[in-house]
Amino acid sequence: MTIHPVAAPLLLTLKVACLATLGALALGVAAAYLAGRRPFAGRSLLDALAAMPMVLPPTVLGYYMLVVFGRNGVIGGLLRDVFGVTLLFTWQGAATASAVVAFPLVYTTARAAFDSVDQSLVNAARTLGAGEAALFLRISLPLAWRGILAGGMLAFA
Repeated sequence: MTIHPVAAPLLLTLKVACLATLGALALGVAAAYLAGRRPFAGRSLLDALAAMPMVLPPTVLGYYMLVVFGRNGVIGGLLRDVFGVTLLFTWQGAATASAVVAFPLVYTTARAAFDSVDQSLVNAARTLGAGEAALFLRISLPLAWRGILAGGMLAFA
């Protein structure tokens, strides 16, 4: 089956955007939930690191990503040596870069959504014997889904 020359770039863009959104959602929601659960020593550092892709100039962020994900980079070298995968100048690399750029948008909105969850509901579920997974899946996630959806929409855009 041949793809129309106009459709190929559109499909590639859609594929990159979907993968980047899923990656940013997975990492952003997990980091936001962990950061919002309880105070810990590195919370301010996590907030600052999460905001870095948003405040760095795009050229600086691109350079750092080339250093980290390039053939001789920390992650790029590991991926090449262990899995034989190269991210540099591939659609997977574009999705990774897009996910890194979208991560702060998801993290910020998800963090605000998790912070708005009524802690008395979480505490009540905890006293009734709910574990951490149940607290996340049955209390926090259903109450924060609007903020998470907003973060996903921002990441996709």
